[in-house]
Amino acid sequence: MGERDIHVPVLLERCLELLAPALARPGALYLDATLGLGGHAEAVLRAHPGVRLLGLDRDPQALGLAGRRLAPFADRIRLVHAVYDELPEVLAGEQIDGGLFDLGVSSLQLDDAARGFAYAQDAPLDMRMDQTRGITAAEVLNTYSHGDLARVLRVYGEEKFASRIAQFIVRERAKTPLTGSARLAELVREAIPAPARRTGGHPAKRTFQALRIEVNGELAVLERAVPAALDALKPGGRLVVLSYHSLEDRLVKQAIAERTRSTAPVELPFEPPGSEPTLRALTRGAELPDAAEIAANPRAASVRLRAVERKDRPKRTDTLGEV
Repeated sequence: MGERDIHVPVLLERCLELLAPALARPGALYLDATLGLGGHAEAVLRAHPGVRLLGLDRDPQALGLAGRRLAPFADRIRLVHAVYDELPEVLAGEQIDGGLFDLGVSSLQLDDAARGFAYAQDAPLDMRMDQTRGITAAEVLNTYSHGDLARVLRVYGEEKFASRIAQFIVRERAKTPLTGSARLAELVREAIPAPARRTGGHPAKRTFQALRIEVNGELAVLERAVPAALDALKPGGRLVVLSYHSLEDRLVKQAIAERTRSTAPVELPFEPPGSEPTLRALTRGAELPDAAEIAANPRAASVRLRAVERKDRPKRTDTLGEV
């Protein structure tokens, strides 16, 4: 099975539709901040023969696979091993016409059991998106205090049994270090009371999510990256963000909200220059996948899509107060 066969880009047609007006411009620069296996990027390059791609990914394995997939477009692509909050350094002042963030764990990372992201398969507890650097999930589990473990599970996993799960982890690691995903999943199941295990999917889902976010610093990175991408948009440029859980979506929503409303005091009868919104929302809140999308691609079930367009700055007038 090739990488094309295991990777179905989420909300592909909707992303193409939203980005099209910005990418139709001659020589447009398209940012794929989370390149993954290159599914969205390939579709953009096929749809827009004049577009140049800047593709970022923190996972060297993903970059290699995406590079092979996008080889037919070699003269129009630049692929960079970087975390997306490093965007300002990568762009070095260049602006983008369109961009996409497809957040969360990629198909490649989920499907490769050896990476330790999935609770359904036993593997070493790694969970690093970039295996060349950083702390592993096993190190977190075996070195964090009970309080820190509980905080990670509660904040990043929204796990109401966080303290109890942390207690089970600390007790287990005193006997033998935690190294495998199967044992961790079993331990979480033991920690969660039986009535609570009957609903909400696999009981270890929230714990694995929390560890992944902690290991990769995902929320801190996202909090820096989205404003940087918005700053890099040209007037008329568009950004699409796909989020997969409420913590991601909340940060994206906040970053967008700050720029889609005026900064002028509400009591003023006019809008002073420089206080106008710099973005226009292209979606009403977050768009959700329909039943057909979920049937075709079950990983789309939790996606939330938000999209914005950079507004042209209004022309200055000499008469203050005219409305």
